Order: sequence, then C-alpha cells, then structure tokens
Amino acid sequence: MMKGLFGFGKKKQEPELKKFVVTYDLKGCIGAGACEAVDPKHWKVMENMKAELKGSTEKDGIFVLEINEPEVVAMKAAAEGCPKNVIHITDKESGDKVF
Repeated sequence: MMKGLFGFGKKKQEPELKKFVVTYDLKGCIGAGACEAVDPKHWKVMENMKAELKGSTEKDGIFVLEINEPEVVAMKAAAEGCPKNVIHITDKESGDKVF
C-alpha cells in the first residue's frame, strides 16, 4: 500500500486553537505581583516594581500579547488577581472581552 494515497499514512489535522489578545497597561501597575504568582510563564515583577508581560510588544505603555486557548485559564487568573485591573483579555476572532 502506498503511503499518502487517499489519506492513508497522513497525519490527522489538529483543530486550530482559539486565539486571544492580552493587553496590559504598565502605567497603572502597582507591582502587587498577583499576576506572577498565578502565571509565572507570562509575568515577572521587575526591579522597578512593575510587572513585565513576557514576549509582548509595547506601544505607548500598553503591552500586547497573543495567546492560545490553553493559556487563557492562567492568564484569566492573573487578570482577576490584579488589584488595579490593568490586564485585559479579548477573543481575537470575535472581539468579545473575556476579562
């Protein structure tokens, strides 16, 4: 039997993961560290007592990072724990606010 003929031997296509956009306002951050405590993969409190959104891009003090669906749970916990409410999560496709 020939591999690849009529789909035999081909890898099964994984469903595409939903994408989300995280925005973070550095200016409003007070360095409480709740974000880093629950999601150290994405957050680190720096020496200046402001949180860093790892891997993000910045424009005018607003940091933006695109994440996949499996990462949303930890990121949502970080946003919910932020006492200044400077972390926001939006569904990239629909534009709906997740947090």
